[in-house]
Amino acid sequence: MTAFTTFLRRTTLGTVMGTAIATAIAAPGLAEDLPRLKAALYMSGTVAWEVDTIQHNGFDRDAGFQMEVMDIAGGAAGRVALAGGEVDMIVADWLWVAAQRAEGKDYVFIPYSKAVGGLYVGKDSTAQSLKDLAGAKIGIAGGPNDKSWLILRAYAQQELDFDLAGQSEQVFGAPPLIFKSALSGEVDGAINFWHFGAKMEASGMRLLASTSEAALALGLNPETPLLGYVLTGDFVRNNPEIVEGMVRASRRAKDLLASDPAAWDRLRDKMRAKTDAQFEALKAGWIAGIPAPGPVSREDAAKMLAIMASLGGADLVGKATTLPEGLFYEPAS
Repeated sequence: MTAFTTFLRRTTLGTVMGTAIATAIAAPGLAEDLPRLKAALYMSGTVAWEVDTIQHNGFDRDAGFQMEVMDIAGGAAGRVALAGGEVDMIVADWLWVAAQRAEGKDYVFIPYSKAVGGLYVGKDSTAQSLKDLAGAKIGIAGGPNDKSWLILRAYAQQELDFDLAGQSEQVFGAPPLIFKSALSGEVDGAINFWHFGAKMEASGMRLLASTSEAALALGLNPETPLLGYVLTGDFVRNNPEIVEGMVRASRRAKDLLASDPAAWDRLRDKMRAKTDAQFEALKAGWIAGIPAPGPVSREDAAKMLAIMASLGGADLVGKATTLPEGLFYEPAS
């Protein structure tokens, strides 16, 4: 029994839906003679927009490989699949990768997105700053160690001398639940993944505090990408042509989506946008999250890691108190 199969059988969702969430999605016109890059990805998320664009346009085949995708129910399943050797690639944030490297796991990060959200309030809210949320109920997706939540807490303490966590009530939940609670007014403010934030704003909510602006005030570079494709070091070393091909295919997809509205029209059903306003907000947010080409600044990443370690501790970054070597992908010279 494989590690991934074991994981599915040990979870309630896996027991009921194991077959449904672990189906392989191959690109049209399967090229049998090309090497495969097997990925475990949450295809109901925003990464699907890039992956679908790569596959539909044959950017993977042009780069000399075939992307094969296993659709999973969430990040935990992907991490188990990668650790068990079931797949070659997943998507995760580099802080998690840093924690894994500090534990001796040889994982490598390729930037995918720098998109982050913020804290949104209802259109009728009188709040003008985070300090105005004293006594308020805040809905937070991602749990107590959500990166936006931690950054906004640090910002409120530094800039406003305000203990955001201590002076408010927090409600943690899945992104869709926080989204619905925010729109219904069950919470006074909400921090959600960026695409739900875009939908909240398109639905009339107001951005009270931007995570990017808060990060800048803390001395961080908001251009530092947080999410990325994660591969094992062995795969990177043994398959440099495939990995570099993936980097090129990803960039081609980003360039196309940044420049051609028709490329988005084809993706609209996948985006689950219920209104034109949501559709346009999702497009704009995704494009704004495209990281610049080139390597990640180790200096900027080290600053972010230090702050995240001070805020989230070992629960967030594990033993990674300094930036591990080999964390970020660099093409072979």
